Amino acid sequence: MRRRQSEITDPLEISRILSAATIGRMATLGADGYPYITPVNYVYTDGCIYFHCALKGEKLDNIAREDRVCFEVDIPLAYLDLGFNPKGGGCSLHQFYHCVIIRGRARVVPDGDLKTTALNALVAAHEPDRSPAPVHADMPDYKACAVVEIRPETLSAKSDLAQKKSAEDREALARYLEKRGRPGDVETVAAMGFGSPRR
Repeated sequence: MRRRQSEITDPLEISRILSAATIGRMATLGADGYPYITPVNYVYTDGCIYFHCALKGEKLDNIAREDRVCFEVDIPLAYLDLGFNPKGGGCSLHQFYHCVIIRGRARVVPDGDLKTTALNALVAAHEPDRSPAPVHADMPDYKACAVVEIRPETLSAKSDLAQKKSAEDREALARYLEKRGRPGDVETVAAMGFGSPRR
């Protein structure tokens, strides 16, 4: 990673980001030699990524041919518009975010306990306010879907929170975001370490 000041090395923080997001993007290698990127609903549990999909499709064909994949998750934070620096033009526009990139190996999980556990974890992650019946192997849809596991081999994470700016500029930015109050602004201010920026 080129900008080490943005790197996240705390495993708990990385796990928090992976657990907070619900959509990730998996890149596989297509038969034509081009990367093939697919957005998927996923769950991060027991150190692995799990998602479900149809029993047939291009991403499964790609995994069967080459199991090495890349998986990316991002959480967008505040968008910095021209209101903060009107003279900066397009070069001053910026998106703050957290992101995790995983390189690992993917496989289709066979029917059995792990598939059932992964599906139940997926439901719990995406339906936190409901109490659906547990998934079990006798359900009609159980055999009609595939579950894919991505086991990480390398993992990198970063938070873009204006770390390269001076302390004075960061505080001014935090004050601007808190005053603006758009979705994601308060979360960005907190992530920057300003609990309640001075006005």
